[in-house]
Amino acid sequence: MNSTEAILKERIKELTCLHEVNSIIVNSDYDQLHLSLEAIAYCLKKAWQFNTYAEVEIRSASYWVKTKGFNPSMVTIKSDIRVFNKVDGHILVGYPTNNYSISDFLEEEVALLDNVSLVVSNLMERKQIKVSEEKVKRQIERTDRLHILGEITAGIAHELNTPLANILGFAELLKESIPDKEAARDLQKIVDNTIFSREIVKKLMFFACEMPQEMDVIQLNPIIDDVLKLLQPSFKAKSLRLSKSFGVNNVQLKADTVQLTQVLFNLIMNAVYYSPVGGKINVQIEEAGTNIQIHIKDEGPGIDSEIGEKIFEPFFTTKPIGEGSGLGLSVVHGIISSHKGSISHSQNEPQGTIFTVNFPKL
Repeated sequence: MNSTEAILKERIKELTCLHEVNSIIVNSDYDQLHLSLEAIAYCLKKAWQFNTYAEVEIRSASYWVKTKGFNPSMVTIKSDIRVFNKVDGHILVGYPTNNYSISDFLEEEVALLDNVSLVVSNLMERKQIKVSEEKVKRQIERTDRLHILGEITAGIAHELNTPLANILGFAELLKESIPDKEAARDLQKIVDNTIFSREIVKKLMFFACEMPQEMDVIQLNPIIDDVLKLLQPSFKAKSLRLSKSFGVNNVQLKADTVQLTQVLFNLIMNAVYYSPVGGKINVQIEEAGTNIQIHIKDEGPGIDSEIGEKIFEPFFTTKPIGEGSGLGLSVVHGIISSHKGSISHSQNEPQGTIFTVNFPKL
């Protein structure tokens, strides 16, 4: 084969590769992107002059694929993957060092690699845009659901308040007039269950932001210390280790002291409930721009990705029947929102959950 034929053959291989890469990208499933990248890697391998020995690696922040024979000791050429003008990874094409050198790569191959990196970068950008759009859509849907639930909940709470007050009042009156001890015990059960139901109604009203607030400038650190002291028996019962990291002293917030205490109590108590015996709970305060952040970390089983969007919805709980009303985190979310703050959760390492609460600084 003369040199002109060889050059023409190489150009055909390169153009074929670019066409195949574009076809792979057009038909990519964003949920199976690693399969598309793997197909691109093997497509690139075929396009090189010495394709029997060429190997390819595609690596980004989220993906890593390579052809079977690739190893880091190879002599390689590289092209960066850029996502929104930031380097997110690279594509490497290499030959074994014992038989090849950098001079064995053609200029046209370098140009081909840059072109493929460009289309892969565009693919990564579209993937991020799609993920962001889906996240925004879920947040809007969740906000709509919570708004509707809030209105329904407020109505239910108001309707239940009066009959519960009547049940409690008449039960107390009957207790005073009935000498029979067994009947008195039964009446006490009615009183206890009515009080419990009234607490549920109070939580519903917290969720619906129907409870009046007394907003004052308060010191955050002492409130956290008070909650931790209150929960000391619960820590001891499971032999839990407590770690505090108050990176900011004399933190001041504008908040309702009772409601802020309820937020901290619920989140830390949740961490205690899900922590293994002998586990560690970390409570941390730090500044983050215009916010004060409170991190509560545990070493429990973590939150499954399938239910991550549901945990702040009222009546949703993973606790056994009788151990949770499913209102704790929804109340927490409602209180924090009413304070113009936000709450999120993430995975702790190596296991567990981190709840992060953001409050605006004064």
